[in-house]
Amino acid sequence: MLPYFVIAPLLIAVFLYLFSSSRASRIVAIIAQAVFVVFTLVLFLESRHGEIYTAVGGYRGVLGITLTADMLSASLVMLTAVLFLIAAIYGLKEPSSKLYWLLMFIWEGLIIGIFFSRDFFNVFVLLEVATLIVAVLIMYVRENRSMFDGVIFLMVNTAVIQFYLLGLGYIYMLTGTLDMAVATAAIAQMESSQLILPYTLIMAPIVFKCALVPLASWLPKVQGIPRAPAAVAAILSGLHVKCALFLFIRFQEVFAPVATEGFYIVLGIVTAVTSIIMAFSQKDIRLILAYSSTAQVGLIMIGLNLDEYAATGSLLHIINHAVFKAALFLGAGIIVRMYRTPDITKISGLIKRSPILSITTMMAILGIAGAPFFNGSISKYFMMAESGGLVFWILNIINLGTIILFVRYTKILFGPDTSNKSVQIDVNKQISVAMLAVMCLAMGIGGVWLANFLFGVDVELNFWGYFEKAVIFAASVAIALFVNKYVKNDNFFLARVRSLDLNFRGMCVCIGVLFAVMLVFMQI
Repeated sequence: MLPYFVIAPLLIAVFLYLFSSSRASRIVAIIAQAVFVVFTLVLFLESRHGEIYTAVGGYRGVLGITLTADMLSASLVMLTAVLFLIAAIYGLKEPSSKLYWLLMFIWEGLIIGIFFSRDFFNVFVLLEVATLIVAVLIMYVRENRSMFDGVIFLMVNTAVIQFYLLGLGYIYMLTGTLDMAVATAAIAQMESSQLILPYTLIMAPIVFKCALVPLASWLPKVQGIPRAPAAVAAILSGLHVKCALFLFIRFQEVFAPVATEGFYIVLGIVTAVTSIIMAFSQKDIRLILAYSSTAQVGLIMIGLNLDEYAATGSLLHIINHAVFKAALFLGAGIIVRMYRTPDITKISGLIKRSPILSITTMMAILGIAGAPFFNGSISKYFMMAESGGLVFWILNIINLGTIILFVRYTKILFGPDTSNKSVQIDVNKQISVAMLAVMCLAMGIGGVWLANFLFGVDVELNFWGYFEKAVIFAASVAIALFVNKYVKNDNFFLARVRSLDLNFRGMCVCIGVLFAVMLVFMQI
């Protein structure tokens, strides 16, 4: 039945395209999406009993199209359905065109297809179509900036995917198949020296789509486009980049003979630190959130390449990040509309204007900062629990940077109210953000149970270890308050950092440099 999980969002998309002018039809679509969420939960519960395999059309040969759901992919599909449901509720009263709703739900189907696919070529097709969909959504508001950035996004992704396409040819030459399961068995018998070139060709585009250094600026640039729908930015940050992380995990399993952990740990550290500095230098709240996303991706990448306990924490952080970052982006969409500016220096007094939105925004901030009892805390605890020495302190320094960044972000809550009083906040938008904020708290309180439930890994919470993390968090908040008091983002250094940007030529050069560095590293 797995193909129906890909088809169902497409049917909702067609329905909304035909009837989206009616608010009643949107309510029907939201109900249908809610039912779909229930089915994804059923699918996940079935995946706990063993991997679910479907040969599309009944053809079970390696040349057929196969879809597979295990606990990881099923949990991500369930997350996808929930976030698209919340995005639909958020946009219920927006005067969006038929095209917007059509593209959004097609995007959902493509993301689910990526999570299910176990064929290198099918992944290529799904990634390309998803890239096209995102490019059109970026250009949804037909302004010069949006149109330009949408075209650049499309061109850069088209350039980088050529490496992946060449990698497919190399994989087929070595193994005689593009089926991941069969290729994994064949590759396991090969020497690592044979795999260096195909591995680099395949993984360089995945690193790009994860927005790791030196290409950490392309994703924030897309998410910070003025007047782009907030739901698009939320899904792009919360889900779309998770497709790349998911593929990274799958492809690492395929290329198990190639030892690369040290390379990705260093890359994750550099990405996290660089992104935090870039985020702190920004004045646009959307860019602050966007660069913090790449910082969290860097943190996840570090955990995935440490021990099994840290990897479980990273998997849980993938889920947690999608929730609190979606809440922050959707909340930012309301804030920008309310204050008619994205400039954080011109926004204040949110708690006076909207106490509910302020509380939900604060809950999401506590989630991403890793405050005790919130979801980010438990996943970061697992990442750090078994680490020691230098890695432990690097992870804490990265989290300190996140806390410094979001202590600054909380300034929008206080001070005199500078909002436009005539702007009314839609109740459905507040409900959407509140749902995600409550999830941040609930997933933190039940974090150990959630890790066991979603990934089938037996993890435990050590009281004194968690208490130590709470003490470090409190000390980090104190340091963050001090830094924000004395370091302003309009100083010369941060102003220069803020002006840094990569054009199309620069991104193409970085892609080539990344490929060359990976190739050299794999040969050492």
